[in-house]
Amino acid sequence: MIPPSTQAAARWAKILLLATIALFFTLVASTNITDLDTNYQFVRHVLAMDTTFPDSHTTWRAIRSPAIHLAFYIGIILWETLSALLGWAGAIALFRARRDSPGTFAAAKRTGTLALTSGLLLWLLAFTTIGGEWFLMWQSRDWNGQQAAFRMFTTEALILILLLSPEAEPSL
Repeated sequence: MIPPSTQAAARWAKILLLATIALFFTLVASTNITDLDTNYQFVRHVLAMDTTFPDSHTTWRAIRSPAIHLAFYIGIILWETLSALLGWAGAIALFRARRDSPGTFAAAKRTGTLALTSGLLLWLLAFTTIGGEWFLMWQSRDWNGQQAAFRMFTTEALILILLLSPEAEPSL
């Protein structure tokens, strides 16, 4: 059995780490909204494949339409915003359940689980799979977000593992 003080510390760790991810996505989305052009250029270059290896035989995948570039970028911003909102809602749910039974606290993990899964999918699907492999972002020296995507995927995966760790019954 885990002593109540250790159980409380574990719950606070879950709450604070989830809130930090929510803050991260809030900052990323708000930066992308208030400084639209900076990361739009990243998306534009990745989709246009204009900095991949010059002898690549896969540039037929390139998308050169500014309207589609903007649609992709807006989609990413909406995804980041969704992850932020789910993260905040999840952290608030955990905070409210912090003194409740293990079963009630475990049930409060649902929204946080969705938030972290949303973030994981952003990094794995949008950046690593589509950007990295389909549009060959890894070939670009200037417009390569693979390391950042891996860093964030790993961070969120570790927090999700912690969040999903079972709640222990308090010792008597």
